Amino acid sequence: MRILVVEDDPGIAAFVAKGLHAEGYAVAVAGTVEDAERELAGDDVDLVLLDLGLPGADGEELLVRLRGAGSVVPVIVLTARAEVADKVRGLDAGANDYVTKPFAFDELVARVRAALRNAEQTGSSILEVADLTLDLLTKVAWRAGRRIDLAQREWALLELFMRHPNQVLSRAQILSRVWDYTFDPGSNVVDVYVGYLRRKLNAPGLEPLIQTVRGAGYRLVPVT
Repeated sequence: MRILVVEDDPGIAAFVAKGLHAEGYAVAVAGTVEDAERELAGDDVDLVLLDLGLPGADGEELLVRLRGAGSVVPVIVLTARAEVADKVRGLDAGANDYVTKPFAFDELVARVRAALRNAEQTGSSILEVADLTLDLLTKVAWRAGRRIDLAQREWALLELFMRHPNQVLSRAQILSRVWDYTFDPGSNVVDVYVGYLRRKLNAPGLEPLIQTVRGAGYRLVPVT
């Protein structure tokens, strides 16, 4: 799961990003509405933590634009604006939740989990590509009738591949979406986990699904 933190205070942004990363989420940070819109254009953000008091365009403006464009990505407002009128306006603009600063990080994480859970239950909780199925709620995969239990990073990696079948994903893209945008780009962790995933998916008698594209990255090639 990838969370976008839209926050112009570097200290708060770093604190929230570090905490979410420790909880197993991939995190991107944007300091302005324009930066946030660039991140959201990639269609791989699962939840937005949105400050309202941003330089230039206000965070509420971003929320209105998102909902006006038909986006259903969960948005939790995280702001110092604590007046009831502010909360009502934010929720009416399309926020899924509203948290005021200062906040307890454990409570924020619980609200993130709840928003993601509600989003999964609202949409389909199953991804299917050819003979491969991934249950987003149980984090269990099935291939050709065989159950495949996955570790946390493995299912996050498989979910990324299944949401982008046939698309070549570079190591940098995979690092930013499955691990964290600050992760060491020189690490071989992507190659290691692709290897883990391959061994679990490629049972005897089944054709390989994950293809190495030399010099470019990896892609999931559905077998029909």
